[in-house]
Parts: sequence; C-alpha cells; structure tokens
Amino acid sequence: MFFKKKKRNLVDDLELASKWVAKALNSSNYQADYSVESLKEIDRFFKEENKPDGILSKNVGQILFSLGAYVGDVFIKEFGGKWVTDDGKDAEINVQVVLDNGISFLPVVSCMKVYQASEESNLYTLYLAIKQAASE
Repeated sequence: MFFKKKKRNLVDDLELASKWVAKALNSSNYQADYSVESLKEIDRFFKEENKPDGILSKNVGQILFSLGAYVGDVFIKEFGGKWVTDDGKDAEINVQVVLDNGISFLPVVSCMKVYQASEESNLYTLYLAIKQAASE
C-alpha cells in the first residue's frame, strides 16, 4: 500500500516555523511558552539581538517569518482565531490572523516593524491595543 504525502501549504509552514522559533528562543534563554507574557520576551529578543553581531544579523527573513508565526499563534491562543493565507505575491509576509472578535492583523509585518524600529514599536503593546479594541 502506498501513502501519498500531503502537500505542505503556508499554514503548515507557519506551524513548523512557530515551533522552531519557540525552541530556538528557549535555548537562547528567552521564555517562549505561547503566553501573552512571552510577547515581552520577543520584544526583549528584538532589543538584544538586533545588532551587527546579534542573532538577527543572519537569516533575518526566516527569523522574522518564524517570529510572526509564533506571535500569531500567541494571539490565536489568547483570543481564538485562525490563519488566513493566499497564494499571492509576498504571501509569507502578508499572512494574516483573523481573531474570533473580528479583528485581523499581519503578524509577520508586525514583527518587521518591530525589527525596523524596535524603540518605537513592540508586540506587547500591540496585544494591549487589540485587547482594548476587543473589549469595546
């Protein structure tokens, strides 16, 4: 009997990337347990590793995608929701999370913004803003 391998899709890649980066973060002394508090750890990671000799100095695209996957999973765990993908250009960047409360956001883009301007933007603040909007 032959088994046909399931073709991987972007949602599968997001799941793998999220697990990979959580393991990598934990091994680098950042607490990545998919809790809301772990978003502060991701913010700390950006502050500490966004330098010429930091972890983000290499493979930044893969790391940002993986961090975005992790962040999306944290929000889905906290608020309920799902990944929404398409096969368009830059699908890995523009993948979105639609929360059960109707709010949607782009976690990879959010991580890119923190990476580019880590003093002005952070992921925990994004969580607080979405939590506030959800309660209105």
